[in-house]
Amino acid sequence: MGVRDGGPHWEARPPGGRPRVIIIGAGMSGLAAGCYAQMSGLESRIFEKHVLPGGCCTAWARQGYLFDYCIDWLIGTAPGTGANEVWRELGALDGKRITLFDQFNRVVTEDGRSVTFYNDPDRLQKHLLELSPGDARLIRAFCRDLRRFAELDPHWELKPPPLKSPAEKVRTLLAILPAFRLYWRTAATPMRRFADRFEDPLLRRAFPNVFLQELTGFPLLPFLFTMSCASNGNAGFPEGGSLGLARSVEERYTGLGGHIGYRARVERILVEGGRAVGVRLRDGQEHFADHVIAACDGPTVLDRLLEGRWSSPRTERLYKELLDRPDNLYPAVVSAFVGIDGPLPAGEPHSTTYLLGPERGAALPGSLQHSLVVQRRSDYADGFAPAGKSVLHCTYFTDHRSWQELRKADRRAYRERKQEVVDFLRGFLAERHPGIEERIELVDVATPATTERYTGNTYGSILAWKAFSEADDVSTALVDRDRMRLPGLSGFSMAGQWTGMGGLIRAATSGRYAVQFLCDELGREFRAWPSEGAGPWHPGKLGLLPRLEQRGDARKATVAE
Repeated sequence: MGVRDGGPHWEARPPGGRPRVIIIGAGMSGLAAGCYAQMSGLESRIFEKHVLPGGCCTAWARQGYLFDYCIDWLIGTAPGTGANEVWRELGALDGKRITLFDQFNRVVTEDGRSVTFYNDPDRLQKHLLELSPGDARLIRAFCRDLRRFAELDPHWELKPPPLKSPAEKVRTLLAILPAFRLYWRTAATPMRRFADRFEDPLLRRAFPNVFLQELTGFPLLPFLFTMSCASNGNAGFPEGGSLGLARSVEERYTGLGGHIGYRARVERILVEGGRAVGVRLRDGQEHFADHVIAACDGPTVLDRLLEGRWSSPRTERLYKELLDRPDNLYPAVVSAFVGIDGPLPAGEPHSTTYLLGPERGAALPGSLQHSLVVQRRSDYADGFAPAGKSVLHCTYFTDHRSWQELRKADRRAYRERKQEVVDFLRGFLAERHPGIEERIELVDVATPATTERYTGNTYGSILAWKAFSEADDVSTALVDRDRMRLPGLSGFSMAGQWTGMGGLIRAATSGRYAVQFLCDELGREFRAWPSEGAGPWHPGKLGLLPRLEQRGDARKATVAE
């Protein structure tokens, strides 16, 4: 690929040369695009501003603990499924053990009543009937639908609809038709409306929190789909966790001949004659290619990298109209890791949502839903805590704006607010497990401002556009009709969660789609095959991890600015 330090200049590749692709961002979509580009005979290079791959699919270390930031469950861990085929092509699960849990989540109310959402439909039905016999009809209906979802093939689109042949479209339709009424009915039934039909107030409050906290506007369908995946071993937790997943795809990419430049922040996408021809980095270097794929934050791409000069009716609606409307983005999150000397109390599930109530919830800084999720991360995989120690991951939905504005206006007040989170968690955990407070070695708090600073995600939103929102149809059309392109700008496409909705498997598939569209444009065959693996996974493959700046007593707050 061409590189120079002067002004924009692009030369066509020589006859017979491999098409050159520059990819902005080494998150999951960028890594996936790079892998598929290499497999399809293109010459690619990724530029990443951070020192690690993965974007939000990441981890960091402190005092021997590994703080795994992203994955709660990973769709595609069961062999023979379409989503698993994507991960096999990317080498994401090579040599890894998968942890599967009996429960999806537990929800506990202020008065101590609890619901455990077991993955097995029969066990779940028995448990719910014991809690609320008066809700038998609704309970049996939900579990009956869960069984039906578990019997279905978890279909995953490996090719974007515009590239499907008529025969492929017919096969897709035939695969969906037997369960069409089930999909339609559950997609048309909001979870909140369904939950409100329960007589038992515990079930009314618990059901919307199956996905840890309530995702407003979500219908029944994604709950049933994901819980059925968990029931079938298709929503497990991979060894190595979030950063391990990213490192495995990075290894696959470099093994295919790809190159990643870290600490390489792209400042501009270079355009000549209505064509993207390369990128300019912050250090002034310019790199040239036949095609540029922006696999990073959408508003940043349009407003800064393209200087607001190109857009489309759909991107205008997404980024100018829907971006600041409520419920179009997944909420931002406060994420706190608690390192504990010794084991965790026995008999607890791996994940619990505690409903705090208005008064207690108001004491948790910036809490949107007055609830707190506590996950026993050292139960998810080995290596997240030193020998003889444990780690919890505590999260809750919050607003981005208050954290970001406070950090900008008063750094000291910002740190004090984070300390309030630490104090709340220490007290909360001590109430539930007397004696645990003395064993807490550190608490590390990351806010939406932290997420935005390290990943560039607008408003600190980890998953970007929310499914079943106003943005869903627009984002889908950006892929299915616009082919991830902008009118008037050739040689350029967008990928990732700001283009094709949130979730790791969606991000990876988005990178796949971007290269499929590119190969179609170039008249080249799109190629993909499973990775052959590189031996068993081991923690050494995580490489060097950042240790974010620490301020104050380690037994108080360790602050990721």
